[in-house]
Amino acid sequence: MNDRPLHATPQRVWFRRADGTGTAASWLTVTVDGVPVRVREGDSVAAAVLLAGNKVYRRTLVGNRPRNPFCWMGVCFDCLVEIDGVANRQGCLVAAREGMRICRQTGLPELEAMQEND
Repeated sequence: MNDRPLHATPQRVWFRRADGTGTAASWLTVTVDGVPVRVREGDSVAAAVLLAGNKVYRRTLVGNRPRNPFCWMGVCFDCLVEIDGVANRQGCLVAAREGMRICRQTGLPELEAMQEND
């Protein structure tokens, strides 16, 4: 089994592929908070965020509490992220695609950004 971490940075590994398989043709590159991350075709967006080495997946709007994916089947909503500019997507239910831009949701948006949308 290959114990080499699959995330983009040499930080502590929080998520590791169990089988260690994958061919060169099956890899995709997505960005998580602007950082390129290689994932395997079929991996979820939630897996890509964890492979990026983020200790906290997202933060709640009220209380700014840390959250990480819990159920991995779309029930708990702790995997919410922004995907290609669309907020509040369930990362555990969306397959990663080449070039996808993923941003973690970290608490309340800035007041200026909210006022610009009015």
